[in-house]
Amino acid sequence: MTDDRAVPLPPDQSWIADKGVTRRQALAGSVVAAGYALAAQPLSATAITTPDQGLDAGMVRFAAGDIEMGAYRAKPKGRRNLPVIIVVQEIFGLHEWIRDIVRRFAQAGYYAIAPDLYQRQGDATKVADFKTLYSEIVSKVSDAQVMADLDALVRFVPGDGGNAKRLGITGFCWGGRITWLYAAHNPRLRAGVACYGRVKGTGTELQPHNAIDEVARINAPVLGLYGARDKGIPVADVEAMNDALKAANKPSAIHLYAEADHGFLADYRPSYNEAAARDAWSRTLAHFKKYL
Repeated sequence: MTDDRAVPLPPDQSWIADKGVTRRQALAGSVVAAGYALAAQPLSATAITTPDQGLDAGMVRFAAGDIEMGAYRAKPKGRRNLPVIIVVQEIFGLHEWIRDIVRRFAQAGYYAIAPDLYQRQGDATKVADFKTLYSEIVSKVSDAQVMADLDALVRFVPGDGGNAKRLGITGFCWGGRITWLYAAHNPRLRAGVACYGRVKGTGTELQPHNAIDEVARINAPVLGLYGARDKGIPVADVEAMNDALKAANKPSAIHLYAEADHGFLADYRPSYNEAAARDAWSRTLAHFKKYL
């Protein structure tokens, strides 16, 4: 693992702007209007918005087994055969911050898409209580179903302007763990970026696997981005994952930010760490540029 190092925001990210949402506005109900998840309150004034100018952005639907699954997709207008980045949601579901991340990737020249992987269980953005969110929705989403849904998404993107042969994936929190698992699942994946996703823990019937147990099957280069102050993901676990990747001679590595907490990339949350987030975004773009 490497030490944290702040770098300037790349020039091509100048279109990102401060949204200027205050905590008072959030608690007054504008969280709902802005599309942020209820369970993610309070909304920080550091929340960023990314415009959709020059993009074809909005909801699409694709066949995923027994349902037509919704996904938020953005891509540069008038362009096809673009490298693809799948964006996997936080534990809070497909809310505004994830959509904004999709637009950020599209503004950088990618076909980016975030599927609603909780769709069968319910709308996580409308659940205000975290315990209810976990017990009624998150705990009921099986790893096997998620892998199948992501495979279905990959089959969809070639007809919508994406090049599935240049496939990347990234995810945050809950989605960070899924990123590791999908890298082990899909041998055609070209690159991944896993942001503070759990790598060890007690499995369940529906979520039996840990990322560290799947290292041997991970062939695509995955960049892990973690915070040393994350109370839910001990540094020892992150170091063990990094050591396992090295021992298996995998082209993946983890970068640990000494001053960052869980969710340090989420600019709408109090856990946001601007220096770490800027560096992490720069590393993310460089990683995908190199491998996609």
